[in-house]
Amino acid sequence: MTRIALDSNILAYFAGVSRSAEDEPKIARVRDLIGRLGHAASLIAPTQTLGELFVVLRRGGASAEEARAILLEFSEAFGTSASETRTALAAADLVVDHKLQFWDALIVTAAAEAGCTILLSEDMQDGFVTRGLTIVDPLREEMPAKLATLLTAE
Repeated sequence: MTRIALDSNILAYFAGVSRSAEDEPKIARVRDLIGRLGHAASLIAPTQTLGELFVVLRRGGASAEEARAILLEFSEAFGTSASETRTALAAADLVVDHKLQFWDALIVTAAAEAGCTILLSEDMQDGFVTRGLTIVDPLREEMPAKLATLLTAE
Protein backbone atom coordinates (compact mmCIF):
# COMPACT_ATOMS: atom_id res chain seq x y z
CA MET A 1 0.00 0.00 0.00
CA THR A 2 1.22 3.49 -0.84
CA ARG A 3 2.47 5.49 2.14
CA ILE A 4 1.77 9.23 2.17
CA ALA A 5 3.25 11.72 4.65
CA LEU A 6 1.37 14.82 5.74
CA ASP A 7 3.15 18.14 6.27
CA SER A 8 2.17 20.35 9.19
CA ASN A 9 0.21 22.78 7.00
CA ILE A 10 -1.94 19.90 5.73
CA LEU A 11 -2.47 18.70 9.31
CA ALA A 12 -3.39 22.25 10.36
CA TYR A 13 -6.06 22.48 7.66
CA PHE A 14 -7.32 19.02 8.66
CA ALA A 15 -7.58 20.28 12.25
CA GLY A 16 -9.62 23.26 11.01
CA VAL A 17 -7.05 25.98 11.59
CA SER A 18 -8.15 29.04 9.66
CA ARG A 19 -6.26 32.32 9.55
CA SER A 20 -8.44 33.94 6.88
CA ALA A 21 -11.57 33.33 4.82
CA GLU A 22 -9.32 31.97 2.05
CA ASP A 23 -8.44 29.02 4.30
CA GLU A 24 -12.01 27.68 4.56
CA PRO A 25 -12.02 26.05 1.08
CA LYS A 26 -8.57 24.60 1.82
CA ILE A 27 -9.85 23.06 5.04
CA ALA A 28 -12.76 21.46 3.22
CA ARG A 29 -10.55 20.20 0.41
CA VAL A 30 -7.93 18.73 2.77
CA ARG A 31 -10.58 17.03 4.91
CA ASP A 32 -12.18 15.50 1.83
CA LEU A 33 -8.83 14.44 0.38
CA ILE A 34 -7.55 12.83 3.58
CA GLY A 35 -10.85 11.03 4.00
CA ARG A 36 -10.57 9.63 0.49
CA LEU A 37 -6.86 8.84 0.74
CA GLY A 38 -7.42 7.01 4.00
CA HIS A 39 -9.05 4.24 1.93
CA ALA A 40 -6.32 4.16 -0.71
CA ALA A 41 -3.09 4.73 1.22
CA SER A 42 -1.40 4.58 4.58
CA LEU A 43 -1.15 8.11 6.00
CA ILE A 44 1.86 9.15 8.08
CA ALA A 45 2.41 12.22 10.28
CA PRO A 46 6.15 12.65 10.85
CA THR A 47 6.93 13.62 14.44
CA GLN A 48 8.26 17.01 13.30
CA THR A 49 4.88 17.85 11.72
CA LEU A 50 3.08 17.02 14.96
CA GLY A 51 5.40 19.39 16.83
CA GLU A 52 4.82 22.15 14.31
CA LEU A 53 1.06 21.55 14.48
CA PHE A 54 1.17 21.92 18.27
CA VAL A 55 2.76 25.36 17.89
CA VAL A 56 0.24 26.40 15.20
CA LEU A 57 -2.68 25.30 17.38
CA ARG A 58 -1.33 27.20 20.41
CA ARG A 59 -0.76 30.35 18.33
CA GLY A 60 -4.34 29.98 17.09
CA GLY A 61 -5.66 30.12 20.64
CA ALA A 62 -5.90 26.47 21.65
CA SER A 63 -4.89 25.64 25.19
CA ALA A 64 -1.94 23.31 25.70
CA GLU A 65 -4.41 20.60 26.72
CA GLU A 66 -6.54 21.10 23.59
CA ALA A 67 -3.48 21.08 21.32
CA ARG A 68 -2.16 17.95 23.03
CA ALA A 69 -5.53 16.21 22.58
CA ILE A 70 -5.46 16.95 18.84
CA LEU A 71 -1.89 15.62 18.57
CA LEU A 72 -2.92 12.47 20.38
CA GLU A 73 -5.94 12.03 18.09
CA PHE A 74 -3.81 12.52 14.97
CA SER A 75 -1.03 10.22 16.18
CA GLU A 76 -3.65 7.50 16.72
CA ALA A 77 -5.37 8.17 13.37
CA PHE A 78 -2.19 8.30 11.30
CA GLY A 79 1.06 6.41 11.51
CA THR A 80 4.02 8.40 12.76
CA SER A 81 7.71 8.44 11.95
CA ALA A 82 10.34 9.40 14.45
CA SER A 83 13.46 11.43 13.79
CA GLU A 84 16.77 10.01 14.92
CA THR A 85 20.36 11.19 14.66
CA ARG A 86 20.76 9.67 11.20
CA THR A 87 17.54 11.45 10.13
CA ALA A 88 18.91 14.81 11.27
CA LEU A 89 22.21 14.21 9.48
CA ALA A 90 20.45 13.20 6.26
CA ALA A 91 18.30 16.32 6.58
CA ALA A 92 21.45 18.42 6.89
CA ASP A 93 22.65 16.82 3.65
CA LEU A 94 19.44 18.00 1.94
CA VAL A 95 20.05 21.51 3.24
CA VAL A 96 23.58 21.49 1.84
CA ASP A 97 22.74 19.77 -1.46
CA HIS A 98 19.33 21.30 -2.25
CA LYS A 99 19.11 24.46 -0.11
CA LEU A 100 16.01 23.28 1.78
CA GLN A 101 15.19 24.73 5.18
CA PHE A 102 16.38 22.36 7.90
CA TRP A 103 12.96 21.64 9.47
CA ASP A 104 11.44 20.95 6.04
CA ALA A 105 14.39 18.71 5.21
CA LEU A 106 13.83 16.82 8.47
CA ILE A 107 10.20 16.18 7.52
CA VAL A 108 11.21 15.05 4.02
CA THR A 109 13.89 12.73 5.40
CA ALA A 110 11.63 11.24 8.09
CA ALA A 111 8.92 10.63 5.50
CA ALA A 112 11.37 8.92 3.14
CA GLU A 113 12.73 6.78 5.98
CA ALA A 114 9.13 5.75 6.81
CA GLY A 115 8.77 4.41 3.26
CA CYS A 116 6.51 7.20 2.02
CA THR A 117 6.48 7.90 -1.71
CA ILE A 118 4.48 11.13 -1.42
CA LEU A 119 4.66 14.06 0.99
CA LEU A 120 1.61 16.33 0.86
CA SER A 121 2.65 19.93 1.46
CA GLU A 122 1.27 23.26 0.42
CA ASP A 123 4.47 25.21 0.97
CA MET A 124 7.38 22.95 0.04
CA GLN A 125 8.74 22.64 -3.49
CA ASP A 126 5.98 20.89 -5.46
CA GLY A 127 7.47 18.09 -7.56
CA PHE A 128 10.77 17.85 -5.65
CA VAL A 129 11.95 14.23 -5.59
CA THR A 130 14.46 12.66 -3.23
CA ARG A 131 15.00 9.09 -2.02
CA GLY A 132 11.85 7.87 -3.78
CA LEU A 133 9.68 10.57 -2.19
CA THR A 134 7.87 13.23 -4.22
CA ILE A 135 6.53 16.43 -2.66
CA VAL A 136 3.01 17.07 -3.93
CA ASP A 137 0.90 20.18 -3.37
CA PRO A 138 -2.64 18.82 -3.00
CA LEU A 139 -4.13 22.32 -3.01
CA ARG A 140 -3.02 23.42 -6.44
CA GLU A 141 -5.87 24.07 -8.83
CA GLU A 142 -5.53 20.86 -10.84
CA MET A 143 -5.52 17.56 -8.94
CA PRO A 144 -1.93 16.24 -9.01
CA ALA A 145 -1.62 13.12 -11.19
CA LYS A 146 -0.07 11.04 -8.38
CA LEU A 147 -3.11 11.67 -6.20
CA ALA A 148 -5.64 11.30 -8.99
CA THR A 149 -4.23 7.87 -9.80
CA LEU A 150 -4.56 6.74 -6.19
CA LEU A 151 -8.07 8.10 -5.85
CA THR A 152 -9.34 6.45 -9.02
CA ALA A 153 -7.97 3.12 -7.82
CA GLU A 154 -9.94 3.24 -4.55
